[in-house]
Amino acid sequence: MTNKNITLPKTEKDDLNAFFLFQLDQEANHLAAFTAKDPNDKVAYIEKYSRFLTDPTINMRTIKVNDVIVGSIAKFVIENDAGITYWIDRKFWGQGIATTALKDFLNIEKSRPIYGHVAFDNYGSQKVLENCGFVKIGKDKGFANARQTEIEEYIYRLSD
Repeated sequence: MTNKNITLPKTEKDDLNAFFLFQLDQEANHLAAFTAKDPNDKVAYIEKYSRFLTDPTINMRTIKVNDVIVGSIAKFVIENDAGITYWIDRKFWGQGIATTALKDFLNIEKSRPIYGHVAFDNYGSQKVLENCGFVKIGKDKGFANARQTEIEEYIYRLSD
Protein backbone atom coordinates (compact mmCIF):
# COMPACT_ATOMS: atom_id res chain seq x y z
CA MET A 1 0.00 0.00 0.00
CA THR A 2 2.83 2.43 0.68
CA ASN A 3 3.56 2.94 -3.03
CA LYS A 4 -0.04 3.82 -3.86
CA ASN A 5 -1.13 7.44 -3.80
CA ILE A 6 -4.89 7.29 -3.11
CA THR A 7 -6.81 10.52 -3.60
CA LEU A 8 -10.50 11.44 -3.37
CA PRO A 9 -11.23 14.41 -5.65
CA LYS A 10 -14.81 15.60 -6.05
CA THR A 11 -16.51 13.59 -8.77
CA GLU A 12 -16.81 15.30 -12.12
CA LYS A 13 -19.26 14.41 -14.87
CA ASP A 14 -16.50 12.85 -17.02
CA ASP A 15 -15.73 10.41 -14.17
CA LEU A 16 -19.19 8.88 -14.57
CA ASN A 17 -18.13 7.10 -17.78
CA ALA A 18 -15.52 5.10 -15.85
CA PHE A 19 -18.01 4.37 -13.05
CA PHE A 20 -20.51 3.09 -15.62
CA LEU A 21 -17.95 0.66 -17.04
CA PHE A 22 -17.02 -0.62 -13.56
CA GLN A 23 -20.63 -1.54 -12.76
CA LEU A 24 -20.97 -3.59 -15.96
CA ASP A 25 -18.76 -6.27 -14.38
CA GLN A 26 -21.12 -9.17 -13.65
CA GLU A 27 -19.26 -10.49 -10.61
CA ALA A 28 -19.06 -7.04 -9.04
CA ASN A 29 -22.71 -6.41 -9.84
CA HIS A 30 -23.69 -9.71 -8.19
CA LEU A 31 -21.81 -8.82 -4.99
CA ALA A 32 -23.18 -5.29 -4.90
CA ALA A 33 -26.63 -6.87 -5.41
CA PHE A 34 -28.69 -3.70 -4.96
CA THR A 35 -27.98 -2.18 -8.35
CA ALA A 36 -29.78 -0.61 -11.28
CA LYS A 37 -32.56 -2.60 -12.90
CA ASP A 38 -30.68 -2.40 -16.19
CA PRO A 39 -26.95 -1.85 -15.62
CA ASN A 40 -26.42 -1.68 -19.40
CA ASP A 41 -28.52 1.51 -19.78
CA LYS A 42 -25.74 4.10 -19.98
CA VAL A 43 -28.09 7.03 -20.65
CA ALA A 44 -30.12 6.32 -17.50
CA TYR A 45 -26.94 5.79 -15.47
CA ILE A 46 -25.32 9.06 -16.58
CA GLU A 47 -28.57 11.01 -16.09
CA LYS A 48 -29.08 9.65 -12.57
CA TYR A 49 -25.54 10.24 -11.36
CA SER A 50 -25.26 13.64 -13.07
CA ARG A 51 -28.17 14.78 -10.88
CA PHE A 52 -26.31 13.51 -7.82
CA LEU A 53 -23.34 15.77 -8.63
CA THR A 54 -25.43 18.86 -7.85
CA ASP A 55 -27.40 17.45 -4.91
CA PRO A 56 -26.17 19.21 -1.74
CA THR A 57 -27.03 16.15 0.42
CA ILE A 58 -24.65 13.94 -1.58
CA ASN A 59 -20.87 14.03 -1.17
CA MET A 60 -19.57 12.15 -4.21
CA ARG A 61 -15.86 11.46 -4.65
CA THR A 62 -13.79 9.66 -7.22
CA ILE A 63 -11.23 7.19 -5.90
CA LYS A 64 -7.94 7.54 -7.75
CA VAL A 65 -4.74 5.56 -7.33
CA ASN A 66 -1.71 7.31 -8.82
CA ASP A 67 -4.18 9.54 -10.75
CA VAL A 68 -6.03 6.55 -12.28
CA ILE A 69 -9.77 6.25 -11.55
CA VAL A 70 -10.34 2.97 -9.68
CA GLY A 71 -13.70 3.60 -8.02
CA SER A 72 -16.18 5.87 -6.36
CA ILE A 73 -17.37 6.66 -2.86
CA ALA A 74 -20.28 8.77 -1.67
CA LYS A 75 -22.38 9.85 1.27
CA PHE A 76 -26.10 10.09 0.56
CA VAL A 77 -29.24 10.61 2.65
CA ILE A 78 -32.24 8.27 2.72
CA GLU A 79 -35.10 8.81 5.17
CA ASN A 80 -32.98 11.36 7.11
CA ASP A 81 -30.13 8.86 7.61
CA ALA A 82 -26.66 9.33 6.14
CA GLY A 83 -25.49 6.33 4.18
CA ILE A 84 -22.23 5.31 2.58
CA THR A 85 -21.68 3.64 -0.77
CA TYR A 86 -18.49 2.74 -2.62
CA TRP A 87 -17.44 0.78 -5.66
CA ILE A 88 -13.97 -0.42 -6.61
CA ASP A 89 -13.13 -1.70 -10.09
CA ARG A 90 -12.68 -5.46 -9.70
CA LYS A 91 -9.11 -5.47 -11.00
CA PHE A 92 -8.19 -3.42 -7.90
CA TRP A 93 -9.92 -5.65 -5.32
CA GLY A 94 -7.89 -7.07 -2.46
CA GLN A 95 -5.32 -4.26 -2.37
CA GLY A 96 -6.71 -2.33 0.61
CA ILE A 97 -7.87 0.53 -1.61
CA ALA A 98 -11.50 0.48 -0.42
CA THR A 99 -10.47 0.49 3.25
CA THR A 100 -7.98 3.33 2.77
CA ALA A 101 -10.44 5.33 0.66
CA LEU A 102 -13.25 4.87 3.19
CA LYS A 103 -11.03 5.90 6.11
CA ASP A 104 -9.91 8.98 4.19
CA PHE A 105 -13.48 9.77 3.13
CA LEU A 106 -14.71 9.56 6.73
CA ASN A 107 -12.18 12.29 7.61
CA ILE A 108 -13.77 14.51 4.93
CA GLU A 109 -17.42 13.54 5.50
CA LYS A 110 -18.37 14.20 9.13
CA SER A 111 -22.02 13.02 9.08
CA ARG A 112 -22.63 10.65 11.98
CA PRO A 113 -24.16 8.27 12.49
CA ILE A 114 -23.56 6.96 9.00
CA TYR A 115 -24.87 3.64 7.76
CA GLY A 116 -23.67 1.00 5.34
CA HIS A 117 -25.84 -1.75 3.87
CA VAL A 118 -24.19 -4.80 2.39
CA ALA A 119 -25.33 -8.10 0.90
CA PHE A 120 -25.05 -11.00 3.35
CA ASP A 121 -22.42 -12.72 1.19
CA ASN A 122 -20.32 -9.69 0.24
CA TYR A 123 -17.57 -10.53 2.71
CA GLY A 124 -15.06 -8.10 1.22
CA SER A 125 -17.33 -5.13 1.74
CA GLN A 126 -18.27 -6.29 5.23
CA LYS A 127 -14.57 -6.42 6.09
CA VAL A 128 -14.00 -2.91 4.70
CA LEU A 129 -16.79 -1.50 6.88
CA GLU A 130 -15.56 -3.33 9.98
CA ASN A 131 -11.96 -2.21 9.37
CA CYS A 132 -13.24 1.38 9.32
CA GLY A 133 -15.06 1.10 12.66
CA PHE A 134 -18.57 0.28 11.46
CA VAL A 135 -20.52 -2.12 13.68
CA LYS A 136 -23.12 -4.60 12.41
CA ILE A 137 -26.41 -3.54 14.03
CA GLY A 138 -29.05 -5.52 12.18
CA LYS A 139 -30.40 -7.26 9.14
CA ASP A 140 -32.99 -6.45 6.52
CA LYS A 141 -34.29 -7.97 3.31
CA GLY A 142 -34.57 -6.28 -0.01
CA PHE A 143 -34.97 -7.01 -3.68
CA ALA A 144 -31.56 -7.29 -5.34
CA ASN A 145 -31.84 -6.29 -8.99
CA ALA A 146 -28.53 -7.94 -9.82
CA ARG A 147 -29.84 -11.28 -8.54
CA GLN A 148 -33.52 -10.86 -9.39
CA THR A 149 -34.55 -12.06 -5.95
CA GLU A 150 -34.96 -10.85 -2.40
CA ILE A 151 -31.84 -11.30 -0.29
CA GLU A 152 -30.68 -10.55 3.22
CA GLU A 153 -28.51 -7.52 3.81
CA TYR A 154 -26.56 -6.51 6.87
CA ILE A 155 -26.83 -3.02 8.30
CA TYR A 156 -23.71 -1.37 9.69
CA ARG A 157 -23.39 1.90 11.61
CA LEU A 158 -20.53 4.21 12.44
CA SER A 159 -21.42 6.44 15.37
CA ASP A 160 -18.34 8.59 15.80
